[in-house]
Amino acid sequence: MIELLKDLCALPGVTGQEDAVRDYIKNIAEGLADEVSVDRLGNVLAYRAGHEDGAGTVMLCAHMDEVGLLIRAVTDDGFLKFVCAGGIDRRVLIGQRVFIGNEKIPGIIGLKAKHLSNAEEQKKLPKLEDMYIDAGFADREEAEKAVELGDFAAFDHRQVEFGDGMLKAKALDDRVGCTALLKLMEKRYARNVWYVFSVQEEAGLRGAYAAAYKLAGDSRKPDMALAVEGTTAADMPGLPGHRQVCRPGGGVVIPFMDGGTVYDREIGQTLKGIAEKLGYKWQTKEYVSGGTDAAAIQRTREGIRVAGIALAVRYIHTPISCVKLEELGQMIEILGEFLSINN
Repeated sequence: MIELLKDLCALPGVTGQEDAVRDYIKNIAEGLADEVSVDRLGNVLAYRAGHEDGAGTVMLCAHMDEVGLLIRAVTDDGFLKFVCAGGIDRRVLIGQRVFIGNEKIPGIIGLKAKHLSNAEEQKKLPKLEDMYIDAGFADREEAEKAVELGDFAAFDHRQVEFGDGMLKAKALDDRVGCTALLKLMEKRYARNVWYVFSVQEEAGLRGAYAAAYKLAGDSRKPDMALAVEGTTAADMPGLPGHRQVCRPGGGVVIPFMDGGTVYDREIGQTLKGIAEKLGYKWQTKEYVSGGTDAAAIQRTREGIRVAGIALAVRYIHTPISCVKLEELGQMIEILGEFLSINN
C-alpha cells in the first residue's frame, strides 16, 4: 500500500495532463476489474461486479490530477513564465524545484534576489507574473527547442516517511484516494462497484461531471457515490481550534458537508458506525472548506446520494504535503466493510 502510494505521488499529473497517472492506474485496473474503459475526457472507469444479488451498486471516485503549473511564455533570456493550474497560494512557490513536461526537465522557481530588491518590494508578496522558472536555458531559442507553451511543470520532491508514521510527498491530494480505490479493487464485495479515477477535479470537477453522466445512463448505474479524498488539515500552531478543520492522527475524516455539497446523512452515519465497530477513531470537518467531485456527481441527471470520506492532509495544495499512513489503511478497511453490506 505504501509503495503504491509513493509510486503514484511520484508521477506527474498536473490537472488536464494526467496521462502518466492514468496509464499507471489503467495498467493495474485491467488486471483486477471486470471491465475498464477511458472516456473522452480521460477518466478511467473500472467496474467489478458484486457477489450478492440485490446488494446495489456504489460509485467510488478519486481524482488523478494534482495542482501544478503551466508554461505560458518564454523570455528572451530563456526563462519560463507560468500560470497556476489549480488553487495554489503563490507564497509557497518561491525557490521550489519543478520538472517540466514528459522529459522531466529540471527547473527552479526564481525571483529577484533580496539584495536587488528595495525596502518596499521586500514588504510585499511577489505577484505571480514576477516569478519565473529557471531551467538553465541560455536564451529563448534554446528554451523553445525543449519546452512548448502549455507544457506542465510539476513539483519535484521525493516521497519520504518521517516522524510518527507520516509521509511527505507531492500530490497526496488525491493520490491517497487513488491508492485506496486500487487496493479495494483487489477484492470482490457484496456490492457492485464502479471505481472512477477522474481528471481535472482541481480545475472545476470537470471529469466527474462527464463520468457521473455516463454512469447514470448505464444499466448498472450506481445507487450512491462516495468521493474518496485528501482533505484540508489545518492543525498548525497558533490557529484557533475552531479553524483547524481536521488533523492527521485524529482518524479518518467523515464530513457532513463541504463548500459544494451537503452529504447524505444516512451514508455518513453508516460510515461512522463501521469505523466505531472496527475500533478506529473518526473525525469530521470542524470548519467547512474546500469541495470535491461529490458536488458534480450529486447533481448529474436526476441526482444521486453522495457522501465523502477522506484523510487529513497537512499543507494541501502546496509543493509537499503530509499524511498519516496508518489512516490510509483504516480508510481502505472502512470502505471495504461498506462495500460488503447487502441491503
